[in-house]
Amino acid sequence: MNTSDDVAPPEPALDVKGSIVWKLVFLVCIIGAAAAVYWRYSHLLSLDYLVERESFLKDYLYNYHFRALGIALFVYIAVTGFSLPGAAVMTLVFGWYFGFWEALVAVSFGSSIGATLAFLMSRFLLGGWVQNRFGSKLKTMNDALDREGAFYLFSLRLVPVFPFFVVNLLMGLTKIRTRTFWWVSQLGMLPGTIAYVYAGSNIPSLQDIANHGPGRIISWQVLVAFAILGIFPLVAKKVIVAMQHKSNEEVPS
Repeated sequence: MNTSDDVAPPEPALDVKGSIVWKLVFLVCIIGAAAAVYWRYSHLLSLDYLVERESFLKDYLYNYHFRALGIALFVYIAVTGFSLPGAAVMTLVFGWYFGFWEALVAVSFGSSIGATLAFLMSRFLLGGWVQNRFGSKLKTMNDALDREGAFYLFSLRLVPVFPFFVVNLLMGLTKIRTRTFWWVSQLGMLPGTIAYVYAGSNIPSLQDIANHGPGRIISWQVLVAFAILGIFPLVAKKVIVAMQHKSNEEVPS
């Protein structure tokens, strides 16, 4: 027979709402600081500024190659990590500045690391609360992600139904592993990265673009790159649907 001494004392209730509030305050401060820095220095990515500094940038790359690469990579990670605008333009600039192969490596890792940072911020701020509050309702989705989370994320990256930053934030609310999110994102974003970097690597001098307009960027190589980028999601979607259909047929009844 149980006595009052055998009954474990109730655990103190967690101040969930207070925790969420402080996390949101932290997020607002971080995003506010990032937005302020971006607003203050975003002109450094404008075409006019880059044209003015084109010779300096080329000389700097020649004299301090790895430092320039490190700075550029840091900026790319910050922009994508805080979901700031300008990643597509930066990808083109990277291709022009570093050349195809070096820019491809930098953008591929920069975008995946930035995406993972956004994913972790979403998970840190709201992931636990969402799972605790709606865990029973999300059970089906969590079970599906446990089975096919990598495949589902890969399809979202290949076929961009949702914007880049939305996928990062939504996946942070699920139970998908961080390591899985990182490598699948990097692999899934690679085709688009290749197309943009290739287009950027074929850009002539920035002064030429400023004098004659963006039409100077257009070449048959660039047209082919963007044609592939436009067709690829359609082909990828058909492949994904076919793979899903085959997988469903293989499941025993």
